[in-house]
Amino acid sequence: MGDVGVVLVGRLAEEFEAARDPERAAGMAAYMRDQFPFLGLTSAVRRSRAKIAVAGLPKPGEADLREVALGCWARDEREFQQFACDYLTAHVKVAGPGFLDTAAELITTKSWWDTVDPLATRVVAGLVRHHPVLVARMDDWSETANMWLVRTAILHQLHYREATDTDRLFGYCARQAGHRDFFVRKAIGWALRRHARTDPHAVRVFLTAHADALSPLSIREAAKHL
Repeated sequence: MGDVGVVLVGRLAEEFEAARDPERAAGMAAYMRDQFPFLGLTSAVRRSRAKIAVAGLPKPGEADLREVALGCWARDEREFQQFACDYLTAHVKVAGPGFLDTAAELITTKSWWDTVDPLATRVVAGLVRHHPVLVARMDDWSETANMWLVRTAILHQLHYREATDTDRLFGYCARQAGHRDFFVRKAIGWALRRHARTDPHAVRVFLTAHADALSPLSIREAAKHL
């Protein structure tokens, strides 16, 4: 791990440990179906402690981003992975297209919605926006066997608004309309509901055309505000 990564993860460990709340940690782990141990830090506490840890460190380069992310992913407690998502989001502009491989590693390791969603809607979203060559990778992810990469492909344009590639969004949703997993069906509904803020007519037309293929969950979520 590079100097920035070693120092930052070490500082985080000190700051986070000092704020450990075992009672809250038990409830947070239960909420996540006991898949990950927690320190028991609220988002506000985690971010305030992280701000102290980051203070005085130089701005990271791409290699630093990877080292910090992997260092946090190697820690047991979930707050480290959540910090890494915040850190990558804040510095995604310094990452080149090759960083998508790191993002894929994070998405497919210790996978759950609390890390996959910010990685999808902020980190991968930023990478694809800044490096359009990566659109082809989203096409690949939209039909892969890994449901978290599928979810990422569907959600990566969530905040694009008028810049959304509608054909791709609808294409990904149609391609995975019959997916068996809750998280993919939910992602379809979420992505369509968000795009309906920009183009409600197009979403209505899509829902009508694919009513037989889409799950009730996807349709219900997509049409929530139509």
